[in-house]
Amino acid sequence: MKQKYDVVGMTCSACSAHVDKAVRHLDGVHDVNVNLLNNCMVVDYDENKVNDQMIEKAVEDAGYKAVLEKETVQAQKQEETVDHKKKSLILSFVFLIPLFYISMGHMLGAPLPSILVGEENMMVFALTQLFLTLPVMYINRGYFQRGFKSLWHRSPNMDTLIAIGSTAAAVYSIYAIFMMGYDLGHGNLHDAHQYMMQLYFESAAMILTLISLGKYLESRSKKKTTEAIEKLIHLMPSSATLLKDNQEVEVAIEDVQIGDIMIVKPGQNIPLDGVIIKGQTSIDESMITGESLPVDKSVDDKVIGATMNVEGYIQVEVTHTSQEATLSQIIELVEEASSSKAPIAKLADQISGIFVPVVIVIALVTFVLWMTLGGQTFHFALTCAIAVLVISCPCALGLATPTAIMVGTGKGAQLGILIKSAENLELLSKAKSIVLDKTGTITKGKPQVTEIYPIGIDTKELLTLAASIESSSQHPLAKAVVDYVKEQGISLKTVENFQMLSGKGLKGTINGGMILSGNQRLMKEHDIDLSPVQAKAQLLASQGKTPLFYAYNGQMIGLIVVSDVLKETSQNAINQLKDMGLTIYMLTGDNQLTAQAIGDELGIQVIAEVLPQDKEKHIRDLQAKGERVIMVGDGINDAPALMRADIGIAMTSGTDIAMDSADIVLMKNDLQDVVNAIELSHAVLKNIKENLFWAFFYNVIGIPIAAGVFYPVFGWLLDPMFGGAAMSLSSIFVVSNALRLRFFKPKHQNTIIRQEEKKMEKTMNIEGMMCPNCQKHVDKALNSIEGVEATVDLKNNCAYLKLSHDVDESILIKAVEDAGYSVKGFE
Repeated sequence: MKQKYDVVGMTCSACSAHVDKAVRHLDGVHDVNVNLLNNCMVVDYDENKVNDQMIEKAVEDAGYKAVLEKETVQAQKQEETVDHKKKSLILSFVFLIPLFYISMGHMLGAPLPSILVGEENMMVFALTQLFLTLPVMYINRGYFQRGFKSLWHRSPNMDTLIAIGSTAAAVYSIYAIFMMGYDLGHGNLHDAHQYMMQLYFESAAMILTLISLGKYLESRSKKKTTEAIEKLIHLMPSSATLLKDNQEVEVAIEDVQIGDIMIVKPGQNIPLDGVIIKGQTSIDESMITGESLPVDKSVDDKVIGATMNVEGYIQVEVTHTSQEATLSQIIELVEEASSSKAPIAKLADQISGIFVPVVIVIALVTFVLWMTLGGQTFHFALTCAIAVLVISCPCALGLATPTAIMVGTGKGAQLGILIKSAENLELLSKAKSIVLDKTGTITKGKPQVTEIYPIGIDTKELLTLAASIESSSQHPLAKAVVDYVKEQGISLKTVENFQMLSGKGLKGTINGGMILSGNQRLMKEHDIDLSPVQAKAQLLASQGKTPLFYAYNGQMIGLIVVSDVLKETSQNAINQLKDMGLTIYMLTGDNQLTAQAIGDELGIQVIAEVLPQDKEKHIRDLQAKGERVIMVGDGINDAPALMRADIGIAMTSGTDIAMDSADIVLMKNDLQDVVNAIELSHAVLKNIKENLFWAFFYNVIGIPIAAGVFYPVFGWLLDPMFGGAAMSLSSIFVVSNALRLRFFKPKHQNTIIRQEEKKMEKTMNIEGMMCPNCQKHVDKALNSIEGVEATVDLKNNCAYLKLSHDVDESILIKAVEDAGYSVKGFE
């Protein structure tokens, strides 16, 4: 089982490495993911061998504390941390500012109180600094508690470096006070003055305060990395209005049960997932699916919790509780992904585990060498050793990967791309081949009318007769014809003597004439002359399309071609995948002829006539050639192939997101999001590499300077105070760099904008609109026509139309007239 724990006391990557090592050594623990950013840990373990108490004890023995995660929102925990650090920082500066002024002011010519000036007041001068330093050390006592505790457990971390450095400065300064007192008592004013000039109190306090400043700024920045999760959490309604005994009752969201009836009014968020049982409306699902336009919904349609009910009154039967709702699953997936580690992070973890002990050794060696071989004073040697300890903090190293992963996975959630782990995010950028399922992935997954060939009659009459006979059938091809005709605003005629002829088609009577709909076999049985359409039918069949034959009163009247059409974004997405250097395959159970026609149109390789259970074998065959494979499917019959692939990407309807077989779930059935996911993975991996480079570069340059390596040649020496500031800035830099991922935008957006600009535009002048309800009626009538985007302007009595293809003006006029208004003309 998997269990999540809050871990208290971690401050750097060395901490997380020690916690990981301590828990991983327990017999029965399968996997451990320690997240420094969220101060949490996810443990996958065998509950027959390990329990919570054993895990908590292992963490405690390593010098930290682990507790089962409480039902506390991550954002709240972050807020509490930021507020606490802010208060501590302000108090530290209250004491540091006068301390710094007293200790350094006289060097800058600043006036000091007379009680602090002169040889006779040396002890007052020193003791004042001591009493100003002690509160700063107490306020920041956590560094000493954690640092020396970790050292005691032989797992030194960042706090250990800070604690040793600050303690060394303070202890040496206290030693200097004793020596001042001794020299003053023996009349040795010169030596007493020398010790007075070697007080390090301001360094001890400044190190702690600057580190605290860096930690505060880092916490603020880290809080922004959880912005995506926080926004999702804020979408969750706290209550729902239920219909009970014909009364509206408001209850807490946690008390809503499956089967309850929710009432959702215009402008309200839908509390939980469910099915509409009464009413119709438009739902804004952009916060969940990323779909920009509202989606029309009516009875029996599914709705997603937290989405916005735009205009209609609806009653919704609850299908998922608050714990099972789509939004809850999304939040859980994003948090789990942000807590996981990418393979590239293992390098940082391995280095962090040995980094701090190595730094402590370097500091000791630096001190000894300057005291012996360098011939320098104790003061000089101590300064170099403390500077090494302070500047070498591995914070930046520990934050390099988790910050980028958290921001990246959060950004993915905003785009409707749910990434289950950091490993999947990294592998996605390294794949060389991609296998696409056809139906529902590349194509829309349902047949549509694509071509019409009338013979001896006009198109409208053919469509009227065809849809009239097909309206009595439940066959998917018949439904495609009827839906198409209804979209054109064409009225149907009454059919009498309707018959369904199994394996052949349909037969009936319209206005006294016999109407036939079906295949060639039906036409031949009724002696219909097929010669006018024979060649065209054969050509269409060779292209993988399905021609439906229609005859009326013994004469062939035309063909209506039905096929599973490509999604609007498929061609563009596949072109971009090619530009990324990916080899693309289409894997389908369709016959070779149909599949090859689509493959040729898209310019991709085709593997056809594959049974669902055999798809996984084809993935294995590609992997056997050394290819790292992405599989994209619908998550149902493609489950084995999705599991077998290096990265499985599942399309979803927007509600069934907990697909165990997939590594990445796309909230929209849009192949373009596969491109976006790969682009995002490249951006995150690049960001991680930048962060790791900076973390390593900073230490490679900073440690030698702090140790005084360049002092003999260039005279470079690093004050411990500046070392503390540099260490803090390195962490802030890494977090800030990761936050740039919040502004990630898929490149394809520009392509879509260009496509939108190409749409034909018209202005329709309308008479009869009097109020906002009139505006809604006209808006709905026009936007229900395929290929039409309409914006209705009540003030100017017009509608601004964008047409994706040429739509007959008579269809537009009829839609408005059927709604009860009239059209004056077009501009």
